Amino acid sequence: MKIASIDVGLKRIGVATCLSGSVVMPNGAIERKNRNQAARDVCSFLEEWSIDTLVVGVPKGGSSEDEMGRRIRHFVSLLELSNTMAVYYQDEYGSSYEAKEQMRGEIKQKRDGRIDSLAAKIILERWLESRR
Repeated sequence: MKIASIDVGLKRIGVATCLSGSVVMPNGAIERKNRNQAARDVCSFLEEWSIDTLVVGVPKGGSSEDEMGRRIRHFVSLLELSNTMAVYYQDEYGSSYEAKEQMRGEIKQKRDGRIDSLAAKIILERWLESRR
């Protein structure tokens, strides 16, 4: 089973993959100019890697839960996914903060997407752990 996760942000979409069932790797983030372009780029990524399961980070708890959850679900509805692709939603709470902590001192340019993709990696690891 090939699994990908996305951490949908307003400027970038962090991406991570798990191709073996256990090892999760962050991939290059997708720059977001507008939602249609970002949806096309995410679909291209999923197709290129032959992904059959998509895990999407959504906020649970906090003041922005409803608004961001609605935006993220709308973005996922724009994706032209195959009928066989399973989509799961995973709590992303604290994943960006955890990613920043893991990269402390290593990232000079914070706008390169590495933190976003590391957050997607954390989201996917949480999802995999919840399945065990």
